[in-house]
Amino acid sequence: MSKILIFAGTTEGRKLSEHLCERGIEHTVCVATEYGEIVLHENPFAHVHMGRMDSEGMRSFFAEQKCKLIVDATHPYAAIVTENIKQAVYAFNEAHAVTDNQADSSISENIEYVRLKRDTDISADYDNIRYFEDNEACAKALNNTDGNILLTTGSKELSVYCKTSDVRERLYVRVLPGLESISLCMHNDITGKHILALQGPFSTQLNEALIDQYDIRCLVTKKSGAAGGFIEKIAAAKNKNIPVYIVGQSVQDDGMSFEAVCEYIDSKYNKLHIMLAGIGMGNDACMTKAVSDAIESADIILGASRMIEKYSAKIDKKPYYLAEQIIPYLYEICADTEKISNVLILFSGDTGFYSGSRKLYLAIKNEIVEGKLNADVSILPGISSVSYMAAAVGETYNDAYICSIHGVKLSNITSRISHHAKTFMLMSGVKDVNMLGHLLSSDERYGLQKCSVTVGYQLSYPDETISQLSPQECTKLKREGLYICMIKNHNPVAKNVTPHIRDAEFIREKVPMTKEEIRHVSICKLHLKSDSVLYDVGSGTGSIAVEVASLSDDMEVYAIEQKENAVQLIMQNKEKHGLENIHVINAKAPDGMDTLPVPTHAFIGGSGGNIKEIIEALKEKNPHIRIVINAISMETICEIKEILSAYDVKNEDIVQLQVSRSKQIGHYHLMQAENPVWICSFEF
Repeated sequence: MSKILIFAGTTEGRKLSEHLCERGIEHTVCVATEYGEIVLHENPFAHVHMGRMDSEGMRSFFAEQKCKLIVDATHPYAAIVTENIKQAVYAFNEAHAVTDNQADSSISENIEYVRLKRDTDISADYDNIRYFEDNEACAKALNNTDGNILLTTGSKELSVYCKTSDVRERLYVRVLPGLESISLCMHNDITGKHILALQGPFSTQLNEALIDQYDIRCLVTKKSGAAGGFIEKIAAAKNKNIPVYIVGQSVQDDGMSFEAVCEYIDSKYNKLHIMLAGIGMGNDACMTKAVSDAIESADIILGASRMIEKYSAKIDKKPYYLAEQIIPYLYEICADTEKISNVLILFSGDTGFYSGSRKLYLAIKNEIVEGKLNADVSILPGISSVSYMAAAVGETYNDAYICSIHGVKLSNITSRISHHAKTFMLMSGVKDVNMLGHLLSSDERYGLQKCSVTVGYQLSYPDETISQLSPQECTKLKREGLYICMIKNHNPVAKNVTPHIRDAEFIREKVPMTKEEIRHVSICKLHLKSDSVLYDVGSGTGSIAVEVASLSDDMEVYAIEQKENAVQLIMQNKEKHGLENIHVINAKAPDGMDTLPVPTHAFIGGSGGNIKEIIEALKEKNPHIRIVINAISMETICEIKEILSAYDVKNEDIVQLQVSRSKQIGHYHLMQAENPVWICSFEF
């Protein structure tokens, strides 16, 4: 990006920096003192250089900063500084002039100089004013006055007014609250309450208060313009009926107004306007007018090939749709914002509905916030395939379950459909429709063979078709293209929200199983969420894994078991209950856990003597994991006690459960006791 350098020294210079920060335009502000640095607000787009420079120092600094534009916002009375800046710009441009034989070489372009002028031509509606050509003439006149003097001309010319003790002792000097200003006051024997170290702007009321507080009989100022508080000084002096001594006539400050400089920079150093837009189904007739207008005004169009092929951009278009492609390209074109302003990135359907726009939006936004990209970013929505499909068949979708298998793996599809009367499902292609048909037609658990499937093909395109098919008919479709399905389930089953599976529903052999009541309490102690990731360590028959996985289709359960026969049982129970969100790991924990996703919860039903190692591994995977341990033997209980003592834990809870079951003997029901079980739960 072209570099802008502001030589600040006035309120306008600071305001210009604030304006550029708001626009996201990177720049450097040069200030003479540490106080100048302090009053500038910290911002990633504004860099501050503190210290005075002569003409040669400026020239070197221009080269170092690779400047393209210098804005001289110094005080109108700082004529020497302005002259130094002009000389440095001229010398730099002379040294880097492009000659005929250098025309093909890489040489910096000329630096542009802009003077930001302060309007000092303000009439003073007050009769008791005297004008002086310079500070010396004003100081001489003050010798013939009586009473205290409020000097508001700054600290640089202070020595002129301190040559005679008569004037010096009557001076109250208003200066900036910086070390340099105060040091100059001290050097000229202005001390204590005679130093008014304040930062403006000053209202008329504050000026009046200072006049009253220090019994001021004469106010000395420069004709510094509205931004310098000139009007308020005159008004206060008039209200208090004291004379005003004005140093210098109106300065002829050739240059541009603050508004003109802002407008000029905005047009020349414009930032990128990045728009992410949903084009809807594909037919231009379904596109919103806002998106259509954005395409019409786009300098650059980006997106997948099929999205952008029929549109024309003013400058260029690229088949980019991933952040790793787009962000480097944005950096590249940022250097040419004089030509490029509007960048449009197209997405199919609606940007807020199973779209890649959200990920890209966050990536671009992060680059902007960190100050790496001079741009703004916004989103225009489109019409989604679900909205179009629902309208086409006269249905609503606010009461439907909506999911997508477009480029993603979705577990427990039949389970999801079974709990809803209406499901909209986005497809990748005809194979997904075939797969859906096979799942529905072969389902015996939920009775989904009787579902009706409305299949939308190439919605909004000339070859659009919408058909109502049986699951079996879905398996026979062959035409490739864009599909969406609406599944009507005439007998939806309400989903269980608590553990509910009876022991008799599990396939069992001579493998330990956590019994029903203990299982239900243990699961409740886990405090699971709908999208939790659970490690079921020592899974046995998989009763915990199956029970948990059945509570939410978005839950992921990893059943870790070392015994081969137990692994086979888990697989059988997983298949019996139709739970694709169970992943069986044949390993002795903590082995086999390294490559698994980070767990949010863990249940330990069997440890194989490795409980300490398992706990340590779980803590390393997730320091905030919630753990539930079941123990039957005293040895395991002792190990749990050691673990709780060795780690810093919270929400510790230990209960002992003993369940008795009724057993019918003849005409009587007698209670038969099960082994007591300890249930320990905690978080690190």
